[in-house]
Amino acid sequence: MLSPKFLALLEAEDLKDKVVLDVGCGAGRLAFRLAPRCRRVIGIDRDTTAIAQAQQRAAAERLANAEFSVADAEAVEYDPFAPQLIAAHLCMSDAIIARCARALAPGEYLVFVAFHVDQWQETGRPSRFAYDEARLASVLRENGFIPEHLEVEREVTRFGTVQEGLAAAAGLEDRWKADSRWQRYVEFLERGGRTLTRSHLIVKARRR
Repeated sequence: MLSPKFLALLEAEDLKDKVVLDVGCGAGRLAFRLAPRCRRVIGIDRDTTAIAQAQQRAAAERLANAEFSVADAEAVEYDPFAPQLIAAHLCMSDAIIARCARALAPGEYLVFVAFHVDQWQETGRPSRFAYDEARLASVLRENGFIPEHLEVEREVTRFGTVQEGLAAAAGLEDRWKADSRWQRYVEFLERGGRTLTRSHLIVKARRR
């Protein structure tokens, strides 16, 4: 689900004459939301299946201003896409911020949602892509951005039993088993833990 606060930050921008780059676009959920409001939207993602789905949908809906390409967001440069605004939903890292800085002109914006360090804190293992507020603000400033909006959006689900806790994370089980988070989460529940935290950072930063 796209955060309403994130969408509000994007909708506050006049995009009708702008090229928007959607970094880590997946199957294009955000890009298709932006396409009617901008001159051109370009989505990049390294997931070939997701990009193929986005391309098929763009063709089916006859969206001439929506383009999708397979690309590793941490490896390619964004300059060739000539973006005037860059957006990203849960796809952010120091390397991506640096590439955004090189591609955007002064006064242009980077608007994104990033994982907060409290995301899935019950597993005892933060994502390597997670930030706290201070570190993210520091990385942005080091790359020539001025944070104009930076807030934490947090949702804590509470439940009464171990079974309810396992059911709340059922869609994450395979992924968490692959990186040892699942066992840690089960142990958290067995010790009496009864929460599951989703926590994101909503950010708008202007290129200095």
